[in-house]
Amino acid sequence: MKIKNIIAAIEQVAPLALQESWDNSGLQVGSLNNEANSALITLDVTEEIVDDAINNDDKLIIAHHPLIFEGLKNITGKTDAERAIIKAIKHDISIYAAHTNIDVIRNGVSWRMAQKLGLTNIETLSKQKGLLKKLVTYVPINDIDKVREAVFKAGAGHIGNYDSCSYQTNGKGSFRAGDQANPHVGEKGELHFEEEFRFETIFPSYNQSDVIHALLEAHPYEEVAYDIYSIENKHPSTGLGAIGYTPKETETHEFLKLIKETFKCRVIRHTEINKAKVSKIAMLGGSGSTYLNEAIASNADIFITADFKYHQFFDADKRIIIVDIGHYESEQFTKELFYEIVTNKFSKFALRLSDVNTNPVNYLF
Repeated sequence: MKIKNIIAAIEQVAPLALQESWDNSGLQVGSLNNEANSALITLDVTEEIVDDAINNDDKLIIAHHPLIFEGLKNITGKTDAERAIIKAIKHDISIYAAHTNIDVIRNGVSWRMAQKLGLTNIETLSKQKGLLKKLVTYVPINDIDKVREAVFKAGAGHIGNYDSCSYQTNGKGSFRAGDQANPHVGEKGELHFEEEFRFETIFPSYNQSDVIHALLEAHPYEEVAYDIYSIENKHPSTGLGAIGYTPKETETHEFLKLIKETFKCRVIRHTEINKAKVSKIAMLGGSGSTYLNEAIASNADIFITADFKYHQFFDADKRIIIVDIGHYESEQFTKELFYEIVTNKFSKFALRLSDVNTNPVNYLF
């Protein structure tokens, strides 16, 4: 199978346009046109991971963390990353990473954390702003169903758990066709009034070209009148982190034990336990210390994440319990996400979840 088909399936769910500006998600090594009969799924790409792919003849590695974050001035094999790149190229192995773009989607990394803990009523912790746009257009009454269905199919009309969301009002449009026009209705040179619907819907900005193309293809007019507005609404289901609720209030020490067991932590770090029971839980896979204020503002009892520094623990200030479970531990189930996304599209494509532990942090007991 073409590697570009596997990547397209992933990016249909987690578009590259959603990644943070500093990130480097996407194809790291290889060609989109290469063929692969199987793929290895991993959290990190190391030389050992590439060796694993070589031994199993996997021609594609799908990772969460990019192998290349910044430009490389040379590739001489002096680091593990450089050796991994050299081996991948020599063995015609492509390497693809989906990082922050799979962090921010609904049912992404943090949502999977919440699901593993059995939480309910899950929502996004820090919803993204500036991602939504509104389409307004004017459609003849007899063509509204065709146009509506086309733009919905192209990715418009989604609000949270709802799709096909739009609004329409009846009105009358006017136009006069010039000598070179080919009007769908009306006559050249004559002012024409047409009963139309004003149709409006929203769409994510990265889908704009698809939505406009669908509109123009479905609309009967030679010249289509439409407006695109940037809106400030937060995207209801796109952003970092997740919030959920325990099925019932749980004794705090018991919930901490559940966290440790669920994420297979050898140790967890946490602030003072100043609540006997907890029910509202916030979490963010990976380095989440900068989102502590959002977790506090959400009135969560606990904030589960990783990579808190010593002085940052003071910022909890008895308003929330910080639980630092480790970076690798918080993101380990991302491999399952990749597996499900690809198999939902290509059920017979061979996938392996790597059993190589790439966690660079070790503990001595």
